[in-house]
Amino acid sequence: MTTIEARLIQRLKQLPPTRVAEVVDFVEFLAAREERAAAAARLGQAFAKIDAQGLAPLSEDEIEAEVQADRQARRRGA
Repeated sequence: MTTIEARLIQRLKQLPPTRVAEVVDFVEFLAAREERAAAAARLGQAFAKIDAQGLAPLSEDEIEAEVQADRQARRRGA
């Protein structure tokens, strides 16, 4: 255990239960924010890879055809 972890645990033990619950909520909030940031970074990397391929954008009709084909494939698999 690191020094900072030991300090945090020591301080947590001194807090009343309601404050500990607030700390837990805050830590979960921070973790969720980190997860969203990581997901956004992965999405940005994926878009960069797609963009690097230099493909022409799909038309609305092509997008609709892809959606319909996927829906049909899911129905067959269900």
